[in-house]
Amino acid sequence: MWSTIMVGYRKKAGCVSKKLQLPLPERPIAKGYVLTCGQNNMGQLGLGKDVQEKTCPAVVDGLKNVVDVRAGGMHSLCLTTEGEVWSFGCNDKGALGRDTSVKGSEMVPGRVKLPEKCLKISAGDSHSACLLESGHVYAWGSFSIFNRIMGVSIEVRIKDEPVALLPDVLVADIASGADHLVILKTEGKMLTVGCGEHAQLGRVIRPPSSEESPLWKYLKPEIVIFVKVRCVEAIWATNFTTFFRDRRTKEIYAIGLNNYNQLAMPEKFSKNTLFYGPRCTEIRNVKVLSGGQYHTLIVKEDNQCYVIGRKENGRLGLGQETDDAVQLTQITELDKYAIAAVSCGDSQSFALTTDGKVFCWGMGSNHQLGLGSDTDVFVPTQLIGEQVMGKKVLRVDSGRQHTIFLVEDSTAEVSEDTASVPVKKRKTTAKGSKA
Repeated sequence: MWSTIMVGYRKKAGCVSKKLQLPLPERPIAKGYVLTCGQNNMGQLGLGKDVQEKTCPAVVDGLKNVVDVRAGGMHSLCLTTEGEVWSFGCNDKGALGRDTSVKGSEMVPGRVKLPEKCLKISAGDSHSACLLESGHVYAWGSFSIFNRIMGVSIEVRIKDEPVALLPDVLVADIASGADHLVILKTEGKMLTVGCGEHAQLGRVIRPPSSEESPLWKYLKPEIVIFVKVRCVEAIWATNFTTFFRDRRTKEIYAIGLNNYNQLAMPEKFSKNTLFYGPRCTEIRNVKVLSGGQYHTLIVKEDNQCYVIGRKENGRLGLGQETDDAVQLTQITELDKYAIAAVSCGDSQSFALTTDGKVFCWGMGSNHQLGLGSDTDVFVPTQLIGEQVMGKKVLRVDSGRQHTIFLVEDSTAEVSEDTASVPVKKRKTTAKGSKA
């Protein structure tokens, strides 16, 4: 549920200037139909109120021309070729971004009303965000900060309609952690907002002294200041961490929780559990990065898959007898495949090959792996259900207890983010503060 794509530069290297512009991401073009598996107690599978769980992936009705999917904690988002966003699942904190006053309407797909077409979606535990064609970010739902439900903006505690976070800022990319949002400006600056309990915002935030404590310092996006990096070109977020890449050196930096060295820090820093300031990791040549609660999964430029972090429930894919991985370790069970993309839920992992096969491993107690069993899986195991056999899976994303798949309607090359729909215009100010 927590990853994003690389973005490039149009201007010359070596400086941060307002003339320097990162392009907006392009909306994926390969379309397909949606499958879900796991628990449906809050409607996160989109299969209606009569379905409690699915042990294998099942088709979600009512969705057409879907090009991207995201799994939040207990909700799901879908993006269509027309730039529409559809949602289903738990809405008690506004994560669906739409009215669900009609009983059962949260358990089936419904469209989120946005002021314009969407390019990219992201989802956390109880919040959702999207990047629109104008380059503006809208969000809805709530961050949980020091066990308080804080909303996503200063104006309201819980926002169940999309609200513009930075109306005067052009944004090139977004990425959601469990309770934080990472925003990359077109000029190469990175901002964070939301929960900072685990240092994932890149700044020290003290717990509110009381229920009356001001919220602005938690809900105001602020730039992560780091003098060594002048231009950020890519961002990623896992549950409690933030990663970014320096445009000049291509080095990967990280902030956040490191209790299992999931940040892949050098040995002399590997036992530090919190990093409030960015520090260079040992990750190199990364194409795709995702992570769960306590592990991080990456794909390098050679299309090989590596993992680091906690071993419990088999989430590393290194076998049942392994220890915690304190250094980046190649998943040898996948070394004969070209891996295009990876995704992590809290304690489960998925890898997608360039020809559209899905491998899954980790916690299976809620059928979130889609293998038909509720047991944990300790090595990558191919998903072979009738809904995916002989078909090409374009994307997989996983939350706490459910997983969502996008299976293409025709044949198209799989990539870490297939995209080719151009952005025709870019506005300088968002259309008001809400849709």
